[in-house]
Amino acid sequence: MNRFIAAAFAGVLATSPAFAQSVTEEMLANDAASTNDVLTNGMGRHLQRYSPLDTLNKDNVKNLVPAWAFSLGGEKQRGQETQPIVHDGVMYITGSYSRMYAIDVKTGEELWQYDARLPEGILPCCDVVNRGAAIYGDNIYFGTLDARIVALNAKTGDTVWNKKIADYKAGYSYTAAPLIVNGLVITGNSGGEFGIVGAVQARDAETGELVWDRPVIEGHMGMLNGEESTMTGTLNATWPGDMWKTGGGATWLGGSYDADTDTLVFGTGNPAPWNSHLRGAGAPSEDGMGDNLYAASRLGIDPATGEIKWHFQTTPREGWDYDGVNEVVAYENRAGEQRFATADRNGFFYVLNREDGKFVRGVPFVKDITWADGLDENGRPIFAEANRPGDPAASADGKKGDVVFSSPGFLGGKNWMPMAFSQRTGNFYVPSNEWGMDIWNEPITYKKGAAYLGSGFTIKPNYEDHIGSLKAIDPDTGELKWEYKNDAPLWAGVMTTAGGLVFTGTPEGKFIAFDDETGEELWSFQTGSGIVGQPVTWEQDGEQYVTVISGWGGAVPLWGGEVAKKVNYLNQGGMLWTFRLPEQLASAN
Repeated sequence: MNRFIAAAFAGVLATSPAFAQSVTEEMLANDAASTNDVLTNGMGRHLQRYSPLDTLNKDNVKNLVPAWAFSLGGEKQRGQETQPIVHDGVMYITGSYSRMYAIDVKTGEELWQYDARLPEGILPCCDVVNRGAAIYGDNIYFGTLDARIVALNAKTGDTVWNKKIADYKAGYSYTAAPLIVNGLVITGNSGGEFGIVGAVQARDAETGELVWDRPVIEGHMGMLNGEESTMTGTLNATWPGDMWKTGGGATWLGGSYDADTDTLVFGTGNPAPWNSHLRGAGAPSEDGMGDNLYAASRLGIDPATGEIKWHFQTTPREGWDYDGVNEVVAYENRAGEQRFATADRNGFFYVLNREDGKFVRGVPFVKDITWADGLDENGRPIFAEANRPGDPAASADGKKGDVVFSSPGFLGGKNWMPMAFSQRTGNFYVPSNEWGMDIWNEPITYKKGAAYLGSGFTIKPNYEDHIGSLKAIDPDTGELKWEYKNDAPLWAGVMTTAGGLVFTGTPEGKFIAFDDETGEELWSFQTGSGIVGQPVTWEQDGEQYVTVISGWGGAVPLWGGEVAKKVNYLNQGGMLWTFRLPEQLASAN
């Protein structure tokens, strides 16, 4: 359903120069260097979330003030995790319950709104969030909680096409921002807690027709141009029996694109069920059985065909819900080498080779890791076998395996919230959490549309003085440069700028600018609700603007148990804040 703020305004939209320029592949490729708009999730398809703008800097950020605010309104106030897209004077955001808004960036006025008509019985795991849109040509694209991908006319909000990704009744959903590459709309899927099968799909951006489909669990067949292509991996190479048929591996955070190697990079989630003993992963194996490829991995994929070029599995024999979906950021290190970096849910920060995804180095980025004693020379974890949840089949009653304490907790040393890289300092800025869990395994059988865990858990903080920790990390050495501790878990994205600033938000509602070299807090603003969104910045008429959405929600209040109590007083919001530096204060110290 589309809604215009006034019938008379439709005529203004039709003739507005704000819609004069269609978005091209070249514009998307150059998004990281462009300062007048934000055309991609991650402020560039490499996901560095770095802006070359330096009008706003360490000296004058104290003068940053609100320019306008936009309320998402209504009763549908849940977690707001979107990253805005900005193009030709219009800002596009997604909201909870699969909504899309177009907003005038000068005034904050709504131009149009689209509300997906969600069916009864959707099964989102971790709140009714949406993490953003993609723009290309004259269309804006986003996914819905009933596992569909929708193309809307960017000028009017009218539906151009609406396609099914997967069956929501089986537990599939979709919450990530799509990725556009060479006229293809690239999507993943969500639903790893329901025994679904993760996949990456590519559609023609103009028609929505499926071009290729690549399941990411071994044994499943891919598709190219309407025909079966190749099997993913080798049937039963690392999965016992028929477990691969409901093997999980959801690609729920979307992906990035490395133009230098012409490679899509997607992460895959937990294998299903969580009970690793059922998947042959409970005991070491020399032949790889129980590794459960390609779950908990990073995959390099050919964007033209969907074929897998390479993989790196961060947590083989996974048994703690350490999804491998976290973003993979392409960057150049101080020696001029082309690298990937990713901060995994399992607590390790990895550097990989851009050409083939091979392991370069890995270091812990959280203080306590109990499930592994480190990484070997190939990046494979050295498992602490005593800290794997016990096999319920070996228990006296067969109903509950031995309880173990594991750290990080299942929500991860880092979850979905994106880190940022600064081309100015060469460091990564990683939003992390210091927590653990008691975890145990239970018997489970697959039933379509039902939770497929086979585990129970109780999450708890590791320290009394903080859970959240924003860390500045040198990727060349793994050295921690500085740390900002926060009482409650951090769940917001991070952005860096050439002005020497690092932006992020807290569940307590603070939007903060830090000094990128020292971690000193230089400016903050109370938004009124917890921040779990992703900041962006752009330039208009010679002024630099910064935008972030506020609205508490996401996985922490739903799954966080004891740690969620730290912020159970928060009101849910739904407010988009845009800030500017007054022109007369731009050079003020």
